[in-house]
Amino acid sequence: MNSEAGGMDPVFKALADPTRRLLLDRLREQNGQTLRELCERLDMARQSATQHLDVLVGAGLVTVVRRGRERLHYLNPAPLHEIEERWISEFDRPRLQALGAIKSQAEEYAMTGDSTTVPTYVYVTYIRATAEQVWHALTDADLTARFWGHANISDWQPGSSWEHRRSDGSGVVDGVGRVLLAEPPTRLAITFEDPSGTGSPGEASVVTFLIEPHHDIVRLTVTHENLPDEDALSSISQGWPAVVANLKSLLETGDVLPQVPWEMSGTHA
Repeated sequence: MNSEAGGMDPVFKALADPTRRLLLDRLREQNGQTLRELCERLDMARQSATQHLDVLVGAGLVTVVRRGRERLHYLNPAPLHEIEERWISEFDRPRLQALGAIKSQAEEYAMTGDSTTVPTYVYVTYIRATAEQVWHALTDADLTARFWGHANISDWQPGSSWEHRRSDGSGVVDGVGRVLLAEPPTRLAITFEDPSGTGSPGEASVVTFLIEPHHDIVRLTVTHENLPDEDALSSISQGWPAVVANLKSLLETGDVLPQVPWEMSGTHA
């Protein structure tokens, strides 16, 4: 068997169980739930839910983020994104996007009640690199310009400002913010704000990079919180996988992807 194909076996095995698909549906409806919240919504014993969640976590479909004593469960779109890119995108993306847009619009018309809660976005990937290499790539202006199309410029000290400046020579700044937390080489948290300064500080979204080393690889978790609306969530849900894929390629091969990945989705984080 092809090793690449075999690597997807845990994902398909996890998705084959209706209870695990139901858990994913509940997280899609309300991301970032505790085990207790999931059990309440599914009327499921804690032990059973834990076993199913362990399978989903092992397949990379769910990731756990610790907040104090709580363990919050988030959908991780990376494995499904890989499935989509491998088996769908090259064949029928335009038609499926059109059908998806029709379905989404129909669901919006059918909704009752207004919900203003925008879920937190979490993306996890594994990179063959050291934690120091990943940290350097995220904080070095020249490297971010290569894989992100923007130079991220700051001294990366807590409280310092940072800029997300285009690397096309125009000098245009598409994003600004503050460094909230910097713990090299494992954790970086920044605000992401509109450079026009029209929003208040409390409205800034927050991006956290968690870099966890394990032997010859690291697990990189990107968490994007305090999003203004569903449009922003939709945009970054396409932008982050593209940016992180380019970062992964750069660190593992020494070069970025041969084409700009966010041009496939039409978004740019």
